Amino acid sequence: MLVAGARLGARLRLQPEAARRLRRNYSQDHGGTESLKKTALYEFHRNNGARMVEFAGWSMPVQYKDSHISSHLHTRQRCSLFDVSHMLQSKVMGKDRVKFMESLVVGDIAELKDNQGTLSLFTNETGGIKDDLIVTRTSDGYLYIVSNAGCADKDSAHMKEKLAEFKAAGNDADLEFLEAGLIALQGPSAARVLQEGVSDDLQKLPFMWSAMMTVFGVPGCRVTRCGYTGEDGVEISVPIERTVELAESLLKNSEVKLAGLGSRDSLRLEAGLCLYGNDIDETTTPVEATLLWTIGKQRRAAADFPGAEIILRQIKEKTKRKRVGLTSAGPPVRQHTPILNLDGKVIGEVTSGCPSPCLKQNIAMGYVDTEYSKPGTPLKVEVRKKIVDATVSKMPFVPSKYYTVK
Repeated sequence: MLVAGARLGARLRLQPEAARRLRRNYSQDHGGTESLKKTALYEFHRNNGARMVEFAGWSMPVQYKDSHISSHLHTRQRCSLFDVSHMLQSKVMGKDRVKFMESLVVGDIAELKDNQGTLSLFTNETGGIKDDLIVTRTSDGYLYIVSNAGCADKDSAHMKEKLAEFKAAGNDADLEFLEAGLIALQGPSAARVLQEGVSDDLQKLPFMWSAMMTVFGVPGCRVTRCGYTGEDGVEISVPIERTVELAESLLKNSEVKLAGLGSRDSLRLEAGLCLYGNDIDETTTPVEATLLWTIGKQRRAAADFPGAEIILRQIKEKTKRKRVGLTSAGPPVRQHTPILNLDGKVIGEVTSGCPSPCLKQNIAMGYVDTEYSKPGTPLKVEVRKKIVDATVSKMPFVPSKYYTVK
């Protein structure tokens, strides 16, 4: 049952690990940071009582008037509105657009149907993950791509460099970076709330599919059924000059509350989803990160994606380490916490961790030597110089509720 009682709330108030973790991950924005980039919703956030922090060079809301825990649980029980406009949105056009994209990522883009999307990975020549991204093959003659804000400069430079090489070889492709808002409506009532403002039947739009719609009177919105919480929901790319208007329209529904980076992080961890820079980076491969499902069958056969030789060898021979979920006793674990076997030997490290508001226990993910990766394996973690019990757990920790057409 995805609820947490007063006892959990009291425990979290008495043990402010979540607050400390947020301060470590995000820098405070006290309003004098003119160098930070601002989304179209910046003033909207401040007017709605947001506490703003620096994240990936942007001033972003980490929390509103409700507590982090209340916001998290509201998303699981109803729905929340997140500003994700800091993420990099781009288009790849031209008759060779699929060929170009497949030269950069591990996904089988050619097999996507019109308006279908997939999570994929930019990889380097040693098999490391440069970034994770969503690629949608639209019916309008272009690929729509959303990648991480923290990798925006790296991703844009990488795509531009590879595009120049691709075009010099006689291929036809072009690249455009979009100046658009991006908002995410997440939670079990998200589709019902959105349906009031669109003429399209959302029951016909399953997880990872996309469509152009007029949303609450705002034309030219791309609605994609996806998100970063494990709940049903959508991400809406909206003309930048009408982002505030759309956010205000959605917020008129009493089901909807604003949510920030704090609850977004704990929601994605309960859902077992990776945060780039914490759980995956250029030193981790898709095999180590248990993201094998992102590598298309045809791509494995062709072995033509960056790092294919190393990644395919790892699939065949297994890897020395593997990403796992963990539950633990005592204080919550955090990034870089050592993971030990029962003999006290360090066999891995935590990459993300927090108290789970829904499960009322500590959850984490990290990498361990493969022999210790089986769910149910008892381990230890070192928290504040104390050794506490931990157990390898399946992920997601909280069951995902992605919408599929029956």
